[in-house]
Parts: sequence; structure tokens; C-alpha cells
Amino acid sequence: MKSKVFWPKKPESFYSASKSFADATTAALPSYTHHDILHPSPRKKPPLADLPTKTLLRSVLLTSAMASPLLPPLISLLKYVVDSKSPLLHPSTNPITNSILRATIYNHFCAGVNETEVRKTVQDMKTLGFKGVILGYARESVAKIDADGPHVEEWKNAPIIADRAVDEWKEGNLRTLKMVGKGDYINIKFTGAGPTAVAALARGDPTPPPRIMHAMTEICEATAAQGSRFWVDAEQQVFQSAIDAWTIDLMRRFNRDGNVVVLNTIQAYLKSSAENVHRHLILAGREGWALGIKLVRGAYIAHDIRDRIHDTKADTDRNYNQIVESLLSRRSPFRDLSGTTFPDARLFVATHNADSVRRAYSLSRRRIQTGLPTIPLEMGQLQGMADEVSCGLLAEYRPASDELWGKGAPVEASVFPQVFKCLAWGSTEECLHFLLRRAVENQSAVTRTQDTAAAMRAEVWRRFGWRR
Repeated sequence: MKSKVFWPKKPESFYSASKSFADATTAALPSYTHHDILHPSPRKKPPLADLPTKTLLRSVLLTSAMASPLLPPLISLLKYVVDSKSPLLHPSTNPITNSILRATIYNHFCAGVNETEVRKTVQDMKTLGFKGVILGYARESVAKIDADGPHVEEWKNAPIIADRAVDEWKEGNLRTLKMVGKGDYINIKFTGAGPTAVAALARGDPTPPPRIMHAMTEICEATAAQGSRFWVDAEQQVFQSAIDAWTIDLMRRFNRDGNVVVLNTIQAYLKSSAENVHRHLILAGREGWALGIKLVRGAYIAHDIRDRIHDTKADTDRNYNQIVESLLSRRSPFRDLSGTTFPDARLFVATHNADSVRRAYSLSRRRIQTGLPTIPLEMGQLQGMADEVSCGLLAEYRPASDELWGKGAPVEASVFPQVFKCLAWGSTEECLHFLLRRAVENQSAVTRTQDTAAAMRAEVWRRFGWRR
């Protein structure tokens, strides 16, 4: 299969361009600095202006608490609830605990417990201007890391519950798919399939057990038929080699004929991540399938093998940006592709880091404007986090269709990076590990959380006409 090169879009194709077309494109568009992208000019609507007041006020309270000395004890309390087996504390058996969690962090970070709640959240996000959503069923398993290394929980009566767990996982993901539309994503965690999946992943099995294989095939076929897409989430390193193998096999089967149905997730905080991207590029280029990569920094630092992770945040940041810049420039971030054709590829930049967002947005836009080959780029942030980044991008996009392109303009706004919001759904109990990771992530990114809190407070002052 010949590699597809992403060029600025003519009405009939994403993949054709000419020098005169590039010249016309460049002349027709204004240039934007990195500052402009997330800080639109005064004549534009403020980035957070469309955020619902209820969401804004809740965000002010939560981000202010997360940027304060209150966060460590709050994390300890939440971890105690997550690990507790006591019916007095667990939200599935104690309605008071459930109500407290729902009223605070659950409603801020999660989309809902049922289809009615989730559909409303999805529609609210699209009304704000997001191109689409990524919706995930939050159930998962988390391995414990101690002096003896990683190990997973033993299930009582595992053979009895294993098949039921796989079937429930499959149905949960198919229900998730029905809550999104064409062009949206769902995100899938293999450990959510229960003890059979967890055991196979922990062993490093190169192929999934038959029941899970059949479930994944059914999910892939339904996703492709709906015109949606999905990514497989990265998880802990005890599981990740098998996750990569299973996901690559799905991309081989379903990412064909110009369709990208499946994306794999790569965590840039791992020292091996650039080499792993290179391996994906080599396989896709040699075997002729389209590669989909979602790039994250990493979410399991509190539950993973520390020496496999970059020593400093600055190292992770440099690695993340290098991978993005290499892929958008159609290069490997690790070494030369050794004669292998760069494959048809897609990149989803999933990050709350404003600098990485600016870099990715600017590089993609600049290459499109100047007619240089690149790959399609999408970007997104989690619900309840970095709204000033997400909404800042939306503020930049919003005038594009009216002011910059217009009828008959040489480049359509849809060619430029699109912004999504990532949502998780499930019961309070199913979302506990997800919620704990969000709290830990805010603790490890205090400066970013402080920036978000400051942006939210500034919007409150602006919206209510108060003087500081």
C-alpha cells in the first residue's frame, strides 16, 4: 500500500496540492504566533466565555483546592476510599459516600452513570464548539507495584466470572459506541475485560484469548460501520507489551483502504517511547496498513515501574515534543526509517500542556499553509482539566469558517487541527481509579493547575463585572 501524504485540502481531496495552490494558501491566511493561538486578540470572544457558569464555578473551587496544600490529604483520603473493602466507605454500598463523590469530583471529571446523563454531556461539549468527543467506559484493573514487582489481584471464582466479565465489557463498549456519533471516538481499556484479559496481558500473551478476540472484532466492526473510531488506552507496563501487540494486530486488520478505525496510545514519559513509535512506523510502512497514534505523557507514574520513566518532567516534555514534531514532519523520532516508506498515519495529541499544544498546532498549521507534506492532527484534553487550553483553541477556530476561509477559499477549516474533549463514564465505583489518577495528575502538575485556577477566577471576575 502506498503511503498517503497529507496536503492542504482542495474540495475534492485531502491529498493533492500544487505550488500555486500553496502560494495562494499562504497569501490568504494571516500568520499566528504561539501566543496568539491560546490568547486570541481582544476583538474575539474570551476563551472561557461559553463555559456554563455552573461548570465554571465548580472548576474554580476544585482547581483552587488542587493548587493548594489541601491536595495531598485529599488524595490520601481518596486513595483510602479506593483501596477500602469496607461497605461503610465504598460508594457502591454507602449512598453518603456516593453522593459526596458525585457532587464533587465525579461530576467534574466524568460524563455520567447512564445513557441519558452521558448523551447530555456529549451534546453540551459539542454545543461549546468541540469537533467531537472521546468517550470511554471507565472500568479497569490496576496492578499493584511493590518490592516484589508488579502483580495483579487474584479473583475468587475467577473461572466462573471470567466469561461474564468479558461479555459485560463488550456490551459496555458497544453501549458507549451508541452514545457517540460519526467521527467521534470511544476509548477502550483491555484490563476492563476482567480476569481473563488481565492474566493474559500480565503474561505478555501476543494474542488475546478467543473470547476477547471475538469481542474486539465485534466492537471494531460496529465502530467502522458507524463511521466512528476508537483508541486503545495505554496502561501499566506490566500489561503494555501485550496491549501493543493486540492493538497492532487490530490496526493490521481494520486500518486499511484509507480508513483509520483503531489508534494505539503511547506514553511519552517512558524512556522507550520514541523507539516504540519507530517500531510502529516500520511495521505499518512495511505491511501497508495505516497507523493511528494517540500520544500522552503518561498517567500511571504512581502505579508503575519508576526506572522505566524519564528521570525528570523536562525530559518527558522534550521527548513528547520531539515525537510530535517528527511525526508531523513525516519522520521517525528515533532513527532513520532505513528505506521503509513512511506510512499513512494519524496523530492525536492528547495533552494538557499548553506549550506542547502551541507547538503542535503551529507546526501543523504552518506546514499546511506552506504546502509541506504532513499528517492529519487532532488534539484533546480531559473533561474538567485544562479548559483554558481547550477553549482557547476553540476561540481560535471559531472565526475560521467565517473570517479566514469564506466561500471558495483555497483551504478549508477542516484541514487544520481539530479539538476534542475526552470523557469517561460509568458508576462512581467504576470510575474510582480514573478519579484518583486525575487527582494525582493535578498534584504532579501544580503550575499547570495554578494556571487553570487563575484563568477560571479571571473569567468569573470578567463574567460578573467585578473589579479586582
